[in-house]
Amino acid sequence: MGRRTQADRDAITLEIGYAFVSGGFAAALVFGAVYGPALVFDVSPTADAALRLAAGVLAGAVFLLRITHVLWRFAHRPENGGP
Repeated sequence: MGRRTQADRDAITLEIGYAFVSGGFAAALVFGAVYGPALVFDVSPTADAALRLAAGVLAGAVFLLRITHVLWRFAHRPENGGP
């Protein structure tokens, strides 16, 4: 593996930024979808805590999976710009 050019370093930086932003957005959507009903409806404190925990765990998992997926695809892209 040779030295990276400035364009390569810029591409990596942008891809990492995109991975984090899209991961955060996806995690927020999952958290809202799971915990949103607890905010709208009157649920018991136990159900509220369970939904909050489930939403946090699922949102964290989605965040990590999205970042991994984006960066994995970037790392395994064709170098010549092909399909």
